[in-house]
Amino acid sequence: MGRPTIAGLPASPRERFEAGRRLRARHPRASLGQWSPIEHDARTRLALLDAANAGRLAALLPEKRRRMRASPFAFFRGAAPLMAADLAALPRTGALVQLCGDAHVRNLGAYAALDGAIVFDLNDFDETIRGPWEWDVKRLATSLVLAGGEAGLGSGRCEESVRVFVASYRWHLRMFATMRFAALARYLIARRNDDSVLDDVLEEARRITPTRNLRRLTIEMRSSVRFHDRRPDLKHVSPRISADVIRGLTAYRATLAASRRRTFDRYRPVDVAWKLVGTGSVGTRDYIVLLFGNGPRDPLFLQVKQELPSCYAPYLRRSPRTDHEGQRVAEGQQMMQTLSDPFLGYTSVAGRDYLVRQLADHKAALDPAGFTRRTLIEYAGLCGEVLAKGHARTGDAALLAGYVGQGTRLDEAMAGFAVAYAEQTRIDHRAFTRRLRENGRQR
Repeated sequence: MGRPTIAGLPASPRERFEAGRRLRARHPRASLGQWSPIEHDARTRLALLDAANAGRLAALLPEKRRRMRASPFAFFRGAAPLMAADLAALPRTGALVQLCGDAHVRNLGAYAALDGAIVFDLNDFDETIRGPWEWDVKRLATSLVLAGGEAGLGSGRCEESVRVFVASYRWHLRMFATMRFAALARYLIARRNDDSVLDDVLEEARRITPTRNLRRLTIEMRSSVRFHDRRPDLKHVSPRISADVIRGLTAYRATLAASRRRTFDRYRPVDVAWKLVGTGSVGTRDYIVLLFGNGPRDPLFLQVKQELPSCYAPYLRRSPRTDHEGQRVAEGQQMMQTLSDPFLGYTSVAGRDYLVRQLADHKAALDPAGFTRRTLIEYAGLCGEVLAKGHARTGDAALLAGYVGQGTRLDEAMAGFAVAYAEQTRIDHRAFTRRLRENGRQR
């Protein structure tokens, strides 16, 4: 007799796995490795980056360009809109997940969970949106090649790191595909006895506390505490902007869970400053708010960060629930992370959309400049686990596991793409720096 079926039950993991295998016929895994570097038409390519600066503060754009000029990897970090256009021009598998959107080695890190435990996960979601899983994999794979090269490692080792990353991604997808959904929802990446790279990041995160931030970012003045003025990275804002930001916290409060609202209500804001952050985010309006709760030893730092539309939005169908860009980022983060910042929310200030989160509370990331032959490979495996978890939580892990398979065909394809697209990034970076020099001579 055949196995009995129960009406209304969803397809089994095996059935979804087989659907993923069949998907290979329409989209062979080897095809995901296709990319031929474009050495012409630099003007059109760089125009995509210029267009992405719409809505940013023009006075800060020279600083963004200066940071992107530093190296091909720095350029890559600020050039997500360019890669989004390139990925959108390629065939898609059609299997969708919540994309991190800017998956690269600097956008994974450690932070404190609600119970105080330090966990490791994706930690930057400005570009998050629902889209093809392979776009995240391709961006993270390329970042391994660029970051490894910047650390002085050979091309063979960098290419090997991509294979390790993709193999880890495949292995963990298979594991998540058969896991109870409730167990997957609780799956944490935390301290392990055999992972020195992970332990180093977790240990650094333990040292970054609100009290440490109080010492670094503030100064006592006439029995009060205020932010430093350390231009260009940190400066006070006008009383009008300060009042607008603080008013925005009222709407932000409503986006918190009831228990978090009660905690937030016990803090009072005392100062607001503007802060320069990141590479791709330079030019957005980014404020930090200092609040105090149970006395002067209980500071809370909130970051109120302007969110622009995802650079992938022109190429993907938009969810009707997320017309607010801060909401898009907050919900994308909560979907992909196992544990998120308890003060994560969103608001509007002066008609613009903002994400609100804690500023650097026990947050740390690995500096790719310090990669060695051993740590690059270790970190690559960790990247595969983290990305597989985020995709399994937001997509069909069984279908994805069926598509990626157990052999090395996908590993080789993604390694080929990463090497080719890293070269594309170097070409674009040279064109970018050349244009900056020419513009400088014309002034």
